[in-house]
Amino acid sequence: MSGGLLVAGTTSDAGKSVVTAGICRWLVRQGVKVAPFKAQNMSLNSFVTREGAEIGRAQAMQAQACRVEPTALMNPVLLKPGGERSSQVVLMGKPVGELSARGYHGGRQQKLLGTVLDCLAELRGTYDAVICEGAGSPAEINLRRTDIVNMGIARGARLPVLVVGDIDRGGVFASFFGTVALLSPEDQELVAGFLVNKFRGDVSLLEPGLDMLHGLTGRHTYGVLPFRHGLGIDEEDGLRVSLRGTVRESTVAPPVGEDVLRIAVCAIPLMSNFTDVDALAAEPGAVVRFVDRPEELADADLVVVPGTRGTVRALEWLHERGLAEALKRRVAEGRPVLGVCGGFQVLGEHIEDDVESRKGSVEGLGVLPVRVRFAAEKTLTRPVGEALGERVEGYEIHHGIAEVTGGEPFLDGCRVGQTWGTHWHGSLESDGFRRAFLREVAAAAGRRFVPAPDTSFAALREEQLDRLGDLIEQHADTDALWRLIESGAPRGLPFIPPGAPA
Repeated sequence: MSGGLLVAGTTSDAGKSVVTAGICRWLVRQGVKVAPFKAQNMSLNSFVTREGAEIGRAQAMQAQACRVEPTALMNPVLLKPGGERSSQVVLMGKPVGELSARGYHGGRQQKLLGTVLDCLAELRGTYDAVICEGAGSPAEINLRRTDIVNMGIARGARLPVLVVGDIDRGGVFASFFGTVALLSPEDQELVAGFLVNKFRGDVSLLEPGLDMLHGLTGRHTYGVLPFRHGLGIDEEDGLRVSLRGTVRESTVAPPVGEDVLRIAVCAIPLMSNFTDVDALAAEPGAVVRFVDRPEELADADLVVVPGTRGTVRALEWLHERGLAEALKRRVAEGRPVLGVCGGFQVLGEHIEDDVESRKGSVEGLGVLPVRVRFAAEKTLTRPVGEALGERVEGYEIHHGIAEVTGGEPFLDGCRVGQTWGTHWHGSLESDGFRRAFLREVAAAAGRRFVPAPDTSFAALREEQLDRLGDLIEQHADTDALWRLIESGAPRGLPFIPPGAPA
């Protein structure tokens, strides 16, 4: 078998990432050597591969669904927004500069088509099948000329296209029809059919509409996936804490101890890698919420200041919201605070930034003995270490270089009392360390909270990916899907007018 498929969507968040991961897990369980691919991703949630390349976390999790090691080939272009109109461009895992949206779509993007096609070709030469994920909608006619992630990559690699629609939002038939009808004849030739996502109720009530859709477009529906609470992989843009109540949605485990532990995460601007707190949310009895007001810190047992693509902007926002003073009061009272990456930098004494914000010298909150200088080169590593007597693995993605001048060592950062800071993302996924950290937090907070002795974050992730594979296996036409991946789009698919505008 040597095949491929592009999973497109009628809209952003239609379920492309989940469906791609589910198809990958279904295929690997059939003995197929499969890899994920997304030519271009826009996300502040990223991951570091073993070779030191930065890619989207969604593609890293899709690689896990394939049971392979993620590489830069799987996400050659990553855009990391730094504001409403500009993004850092990460090419083959390394940052190459900042571009405005107009600058990127005005010429730079199209020049990358050869690069992404080469990456896809290399993957297809190594794996039996490559399941590609699109971005947004393939019918974004204003961007089609420079597209390298939807029909641009489908045309360049002759990939069949499966269009996913979220029926829970409504209007899915119009979305399916309109998506095809706004594509050129050449693009329409590759759109093989549709997949309905998040359906509630009796499928027999939907079937007349699917028959009419086939009559109107000449294209089959390859499956109707039922609505399942919390089915997902690491978020690209949203704020869903995914594993609590998703893997365990039917029977959420009760707290082991007598108390719950309340965790407040500051929803700072340009928040990045907030997936760090998924591991906290996976603990029975840990209640995680995102907050943006100082009064919401009052009953929190732990406050997390997460990563951000805008450290100085986040610091300004904390002051504007009154959260800066609330955090200082917590620290003075000896109440637990954890800063991760940009959040760690914010807690320090001084920031010298001529790279990210270009605002020069800025005073931090001054609660940790740390001075930060932003370097032009980004740190991208996968460190391994020890803290609280436990082995810890993590990954680092930052321009800020921290000079720690005091406190107790804590991973690459420091600890002063109950205030902790580190650049390491993903450290809380190390089960032994997470339990030891939460025991310290609970003791400092005066809570009779006890971490569960058997919570395995890695096992929860695997369970989640298996559920996605089950969804495809049980509710998609897998025989037809197999033919599509192996042989491409059916020939003779009809053209649906009016087609793309001239």
